[in-house]
Amino acid sequence: MADSEEAYLQIGEVAERTGVTQRTLRFYEEKGLLRPPTRMDGGFRLYCEDDVRRVKHVRRLQDLLGLTLAEIKDMVEAEEMLRELKAQYRPDADVSEKKRQLRKAIDVVTHQHNIVSQKAEQMSEMKTQLDERLRTFSRWMTELERVERKAPVA
Repeated sequence: MADSEEAYLQIGEVAERTGVTQRTLRFYEEKGLLRPPTRMDGGFRLYCEDDVRRVKHVRRLQDLLGLTLAEIKDMVEAEEMLRELKAQYRPDADVSEKKRQLRKAIDVVTHQHNIVSQKAEQMSEMKTQLDERLRTFSRWMTELERVERKAPVA
């Protein structure tokens, strides 16, 4: 669909469809997570379906991985770069050009992988700490129950 034919949504509609507030959408724009939207004569923001997808993706990265906004911005920019590389790809390009593009794609995905791996490592460390606390508290509970069974009934 051409830009002139694309259906635009106002900020309230995007907020409703994505489950975020209008303020959050403006904040995402300020932080570079959303491109500045098209504006109507009255200054109203107009968003497209791609913006809706992007907001949902940002929320998923926050909710699923607990990424910071800076990490999310890195991830989103990396995905944009991959889309650009795909758009630039030409089947008739020479092998050296294809290899150059592929190296760049590998670098981009490696960067994304590193962000996710770092978060996974932090989560694993936290899980290990919580597992240890559970073992400690369970051991204490067992000891208290043992003491309770040995205590004379009053």
